Formats: sequence, C-alpha cells, structure tokens
Amino acid sequence: MNMLQNIRIVLINTSHPGNIGSAARAMKTMGFTDLVLVDPLDFTPGTPNEQADAMASGATDVLHGAKVVQTLEQAVEDVAVVLGTSARSRHLPWPLMHPRQAAGKVMEVLANKEGLCDQKVALVFGRERTGLTNEELAQCQVHIHIPTNEEYSSLNVASAVQVLGYEVRMAILAHQGKLDADYSGQWGVEWDNELANQGEINGFIQHLEQTLVDIEFLDPNNPKQLMPRLRRLFQRAMPDKVEINILRGILKMIGKSRS
Repeated sequence: MNMLQNIRIVLINTSHPGNIGSAARAMKTMGFTDLVLVDPLDFTPGTPNEQADAMASGATDVLHGAKVVQTLEQAVEDVAVVLGTSARSRHLPWPLMHPRQAAGKVMEVLANKEGLCDQKVALVFGRERTGLTNEELAQCQVHIHIPTNEEYSSLNVASAVQVLGYEVRMAILAHQGKLDADYSGQWGVEWDNELANQGEINGFIQHLEQTLVDIEFLDPNNPKQLMPRLRRLFQRAMPDKVEINILRGILKMIGKSRS
C-alpha cells in the first residue's frame, strides 16, 4: 500500500497562482500527488499559468492534475479524517495538535488495524491572509498549529504544506521501517575507515601532550585540566584510523619545524 497516495492536500481560496505552484512543488518533494483547490482566485487546471508553472519547478504534473471544487465539503466528501491548519485560538475548544502529533493521527488512519487501506486523510490550508474561517475549521476533526516564531508568525501557504508534508512523510517512512534502512550505522552512512582503537588514541594523546609542552602551550608543572579536556574532545569525536594518522602527521611537522 502506498500510503502517500491517501494524503490529500486542500488549498482554499488561494489568491496567488504562484503559491499553488509552490505548494505543488512542496507536495512532490514529499511524494504527495492529490491536490484539490477550493475556489482558487486566479487558476484553472489544464490552462497554462506562467506564475504557477514557474513556481512548481518540475512539479507541473501535480499542478496540472489538481482538481478544482467550489466548497470544502466537496473537497473532503470521500475523506475519513480532515485536519485543518489554524494560527488562531478558538472560543470553542477543539482538538489541537502540532505537526508531529498530527502526523501520528494521520498514521492512525492510514495504518488502520482492520486494513482499511482506502481511507484518505486531508490536510487543509486556508487563505494566505486570513486562513480558514470558523465554519471551515468546524469541518475538521483536528486543528493543526505550527509553532512558529511568536514575533513573526507569517508562514507562506506552500511552506506550511512543506512542514506538514515532511512530518507525515517521516511518520510513514518510520512506520514502514525505511528510515533505519536509509540511515544505518553509527553516522547514518557506511563509513570509509575503521574507527581508531584506544591504543591509537592514547598514542595520539601522548604525542599531543608532548608537542604542547614543546611549544610551551602546556606547563607540565601546572597542567590544570587541559589534557583531560582535550582527551574528552577527541574521545567524543571518535576519529577513525586515517584521521588519527593525519593528526599525528601534523604533530610531527610541528616538531620538525621547531628543530
């Protein structure tokens, strides 16, 4: 089952076609293809639109495949769960989540234990300036608040699509066990050299200490915590064998330059 196909992005009353193109691009980078536009002000799917096409930047298939309807009810009539983005608090309390929590709610629907794999989830985004109306938010089971900077909370609609799309994609990949497969090992990739063993690290630390004494950076009679701190630094870095050899080569050249 391709869970990504069961995610619908709904944009309501979008005023700038460039924002629709940018949203399509954000969708495609996360693997989503189902775009529904509710009463857009200046966009008709299938009709060339220079601003939208330019901002889509290669995601014109998603853009041109968008469906246009007149109301939110039409956009979500076949959807099981609707989550709407909201930047405002409401007088009537409503289930409110941040994007990561919302992604978990999405997974509850997509990974239904009964195997109802055709259930769809809609992520709804409002107008650029005013967001969703109270009536539109009332049609959403869950409201999503993106915790932006309180001093500057203005978030472009395509950026909001990207944020939620990323969180949902991460949740799906984690559920499918694909994240660990792509980011395996200590550093998330297959490392090119074996890690230095403790004997090699100890040899380097001793070499480093002697060099620091030679250049009068370290006073052996008053060492304080310099060497323990340097040891902690290099132990934390976990250098590989080649990196230790490079560091010791540098120390050797320092010694030669002083002779």
